Amino acid sequence: MIGADTAAAAVRPYVWLLDRVGDDGIKLTHAGYLPPVHVDAAFTELEFDTVWIGAGNREDLTYPVLGLRESAQRIGLLRKHRGRLLATARGRALRTDPVGLWWHLAERTPVASNDRCEYDAGLLYLAAVAAGIAEDHETIVAELLDALGWVRGDGSPIGPGSAAAAASEVTDMLRRMGLLQRAGSGLDRQEYLTRNAVDFARAALMAWPR
Repeated sequence: MIGADTAAAAVRPYVWLLDRVGDDGIKLTHAGYLPPVHVDAAFTELEFDTVWIGAGNREDLTYPVLGLRESAQRIGLLRKHRGRLLATARGRALRTDPVGLWWHLAERTPVASNDRCEYDAGLLYLAAVAAGIAEDHETIVAELLDALGWVRGDGSPIGPGSAAAAASEVTDMLRRMGLLQRAGSGLDRQEYLTRNAVDFARAALMAWPR
């Protein structure tokens, strides 16, 4: 069973966003993005400035903030209505329930998609993590996608790079929750999975098929 403190640390970005949206919602820009004041707050308070270069005040140019907001919509925590970003009933209920929110995220990773290859890639990535495999996840996913008959648009085999792109929704979720972390710098900079990533992957697979 996931502990409350561990869950709270992992779901912090989503709780922050739900708190920011609050009961009244946020009026979006004409283009449908978060206003700069909210983007800047997320960029600094969630420490996205340590992983992203830029001013951090335009959502369309600040992927970590954009990814968080779009993810919250895809998994049913937020919705857009008449130019405002609002919390859903589910989002309001989970705002003060970190363990419940952690399970909500696990049960919706990967998000159901019409792109079956991306969905399969996400599941295979989770399976590799759940098995405790520490590295070469992209290579494993590529080999398994090939075994399932998936190919690239030009008919060539799916390589590790394409597999990584296909599973990016899942890896983005793990990074956002602090379960996939960076270590080192420059050319030696690498990512590693935490022990909690294994627990999350196993929880996600327990909820499949949805």
